[in-house]
Amino acid sequence: MIHQQAAEIIRNADALLIGAGAGMGVDSGLPDFRGNEGFWKAYPPYAKKGLGFMDMANPAWFDDDPDFAWGFYGHRLNLYRNTPPHIGFEILKKWGEGMKWGYFVFTSNVDGQFQKAGFPQDRIFECHGSIHHMQCLAGCGNPIFEANSCEITVDEETMRALKPLPSCPSCGSLARPNILMFGDWGWDSQREEIQSTNYRKWLNSVPKGILVVVECGAGTAVPTVRYQSEQIARQFGGRVLRINVREPQIAPPHLSIPQGAAETLSTIDGKI
Repeated sequence: MIHQQAAEIIRNADALLIGAGAGMGVDSGLPDFRGNEGFWKAYPPYAKKGLGFMDMANPAWFDDDPDFAWGFYGHRLNLYRNTPPHIGFEILKKWGEGMKWGYFVFTSNVDGQFQKAGFPQDRIFECHGSIHHMQCLAGCGNPIFEANSCEITVDEETMRALKPLPSCPSCGSLARPNILMFGDWGWDSQREEIQSTNYRKWLNSVPKGILVVVECGAGTAVPTVRYQSEQIARQFGGRVLRINVREPQIAPPHLSIPQGAAETLSTIDGKI
């Protein structure tokens, strides 16, 4: 019944905002970093040290122990490079392309899965940055650069990266991912600002009363995507379809669907 309701809402919408959090990638086989249990299951070496995700996602490691810092981010970069997006990405792209006023992606994920699924760069707002882009730690003025040429080898027993570590192509200093980490005052937000401008331009073009928000895998631990979904729905008089295995709760008239993204999107698509 709820999938049929969702299908009707999407069928009657003319603009689509896609919200995506950490749970979106789980159906692609990516690790679940929500909570230390999931993180430690994916990375036993950190469990032995008692280090959680928030401990590791800290820019201080790049100053204190860059091999350890790049062990964490290098492993993730390799994982994201090698993981194909699940069917749900293709479905969302099809829905968005079929709407009169188009679509936009607002995601807290840094994995680049939407780009890998064929979404154009100018339709994506990665509010926490991207692991596929890097910045100079020395602040030499070199702009953010792509990580395509960086190959990082990680010793999975120690989770330490082997040298050479990624470096700035301009000054040769150590580079870091262009990701907003916890307690991060050194993040270069230039790329995010461009994406934010594109996002706002799109929102300004969308009439009221025609938008639907499809939110996938966005939890409450880092509630950025959830807040954005609800705010935009209020602003535009739209409805939110919140798809989340663990934390699907949302008040009517929005829909709460306690399932994974790939299964739910496939089921809804079959009813449109």
